[in-house]
Formats: sequence, structure tokens, C-alpha cells
Amino acid sequence: MTRIAAVSGVLPSHRYAQRELAEALAALRPAGSERALADRLYASAGVETRYLALPLESYPGLTGFGAANDAFIAAAVELGEAAVNEALSASGLAAAEVDLVLSTSVTGIAAPSVEARLASRVGLREDVRRIPVFGLGCAAGAAGVGRLHDFLAGRPDGVALLLSTELCSLTLQRSDTSTANLIATALFGDGAGALLAVGADHPRHADGPGPLVLAARSRLYPGTERLLGWDIGDAGFRILLGAELPELVRLHVAEEVSSFLAAHDLKPGDVATWICHPGGPRVLDALGEELGLPSDALAFSRRSLAGCGNLSSASVLHILRDAVAAGPPPPGSYGLMVALGPGFASELVLLRW
Repeated sequence: MTRIAAVSGVLPSHRYAQRELAEALAALRPAGSERALADRLYASAGVETRYLALPLESYPGLTGFGAANDAFIAAAVELGEAAVNEALSASGLAAAEVDLVLSTSVTGIAAPSVEARLASRVGLREDVRRIPVFGLGCAAGAAGVGRLHDFLAGRPDGVALLLSTELCSLTLQRSDTSTANLIATALFGDGAGALLAVGADHPRHADGPGPLVLAARSRLYPGTERLLGWDIGDAGFRILLGAELPELVRLHVAEEVSSFLAAHDLKPGDVATWICHPGGPRVLDALGEELGLPSDALAFSRRSLAGCGNLSSASVLHILRDAVAAGPPPPGSYGLMVALGPGFASELVLLRW
């Protein structure tokens, strides 16, 4: 079984209250845009503060996709380096011990990829295996943990690194007045996270502070391809965000969670720690209600949403870090990581402390 040796979460230095962001973005939207609707969406997003890759006054100057993507590369490398170094320091592992690095982002394009750009800066080996991933969106944090687990099953003495760098603010579409875009600008923030895992035969496996990874499951839901994702055009990334997402969570995702747990002789009530991607208050409400969870079961997710917004794939790493920092549950307790992304898809990872 894979052991999570350390997990980190970092945020940019530019912190803003939700109301401040609402005012600034209202000034950027086209004249005649529906202000009352935007204000309601901002107020109901469950977000109190967010962190941006750039100072707020810099965003009017990002007039094209190229400028925004250049800013993405610079900030992603900086934040990614901080996240990796923080995880390495917490784990006691050296960068040269890492055998595989999987990096994920869905908010910018980089070739060479982000992990290649920071490899020499953090001390990764020249022969480190690299898997840059684009397109899994918010699900990629949980999916990445699952793929590290798959790799380490075949390399039980190995070390694997997951890096997520998501700078959602740099996808801002000022001319898009759709409800989906208004929701996105009310929910998403910027941040990065890193996770180090070791295989069953690694010396750090026995004494690591993090949980074990027992199993993972991926699921695509046919006919939902236009529910969540991007339309990519001359202006960059335009959000696809279907209003029926919470209902799909009620109809299918909760059932998938129950089925996954049942395959391991577990029920939702047996899970002590829920690491759920904070897709928004309605998504968290739907999942909690359908699974019959107590009101505080998703507290880590709701606090993360309030404190920094939805960080796409980095959110589950921030939430797992918070859960580990809060102190481990009793030995043998189970945890479940849940994330949703384009496809439409779900990613589940079963943990045990």
C-alpha cells in the first residue's frame, strides 16, 4: 500500500475579500451587465476570501490569451517550486529520491511543462519520470493520487510526487456575461499543492504521518461531456458549467461513492475523514444529503472554500493538508477523497490512517 509522506498547500501573496473582488470584476464587465445577479452569486458562493496570482490592478492589462498564459507560466513555476519544497521539507525526503513526478493544471498551457521548468530548481534527477496532465480539471488532484498509487504498486521502493498548479484568475473572460462565467468568477481562486508518496517497501513507509492509499476508482458519466470544461478560443478558456451539476451529483455520484465503499465492505458512515473537492455549496450539499452525512462531515471542504475559493485540482491537496494538520483520527480510521471534473467524471481515493 502507498503511504502519503507529506502534503503541502501554498497560496499567492495577493489576498482579497470576496466583496472587493466583486466590485473590481463588476468594473471590468461590459456596460449593461446584470449587476444584481452577479452580486447574488458572489454572496451565495460560500467564499469569503481568495488569493490571486497577480495584484488586482494588473488584470485589466491582460488583454489577450498570450499575456495571460505568460503570466500563468511565471506564477505557476514560482508557486509550484514553493509547494514542492514545502512537501520535501515536511517529508524528510530529498528531491533526488523522487522517481516520478505527475504535474497537473487546467488553467494554462506550458511546453516545457511546469515540472520540467522547476526540476533543476528543486533538485529533481535528470532521469526522473514526468507525466504532465491537462484536461482532468478539478478531478486531477484525486486522480493524481490514484495514479501515484498505481505507479508505486509496481515500484514499491519508490517515491512519487504530485504537483498541482491552478491559477484560475488568469482564465478571466471579461466579455462573457453568462451565468456560468459569473459563477466561475465568484468561486475560483489561485493556489498550488504538492504531495509526496512512498511505496510499501520504502524505509519511510512505516513511520510516515500521512494516511495509506488503499484503492482508487475513476468513473466517466456518458452523455455529460458538455456539463463541465472549457471552450477554448482566441480569448482563451471560456467556462462550461452546467446548472444540472448538483442534480447529477445526487443521481449518480453519491451512488458511485456508495458502490466504491461497498466494494471494500464499507458504508459512508464508516468514513471518518472526508476530503471532498469544494465544487460549490450546492455540490457539497447534494453529496452530503444523498450520503446521509452528519452536518460537520464536510467541514474541511467548506472551510477551504470560504478561505481561498475553489482551487480546481489543488483544492483536495489543501484539504488533505488541513485534515492531516488537525491531527490523525484513531488508527484504522478511513478517509475518502472525492473530486469531480470534465468528462463528466468522478475520482475516488480510499485512505486509511
